[in-house]
Amino acid sequence: MNRLNLVTLGTRDIVRSHHFFKELGFDTSIRGTEEQPFIIFFRNEGSRIALYPLEELAKDVNEALPPAVSSGFPGITLAYNAKSMEEVDEVMFRAEAAGATIQKAPKKTDWGGYGGYFTDLDGYYWEVAYGEDWQFDESNMLVIEDQ
Repeated sequence: MNRLNLVTLGTRDIVRSHHFFKELGFDTSIRGTEEQPFIIFFRNEGSRIALYPLEELAKDVNEALPPAVSSGFPGITLAYNAKSMEEVDEVMFRAEAAGATIQKAPKKTDWGGYGGYFTDLDGYYWEVAYGEDWQFDESNMLVIEDQ
């Protein structure tokens, strides 16, 4: 097992979250109707993302004893790796315009890159970052080489 195919984000308002991600430029596929989607898949490059109602996701994990649904930092971040500092700024601007909350405005990082963080409508943390030496493969995925 050496791949991650799908990251499912539990959402409190699947319709509103869908609109948010469409504003960011994600291409999506709806199961159900536009007004009452059951699940939404993203047709993005790399690992896939899905939106699913939070309470239903908790029940899917364990119907008899679903995990507690709470707010706060979930201990996970999602990342968008940009190809320039300008792209970082553009993505952060689009996210904020779509309703995201900027948690850390883009700036030079201690590892020599440039980036910042925003939270989406359900409080998930997204890092948008650029590294001068980063390379991308034909699927626009960050190339991670052994050192």
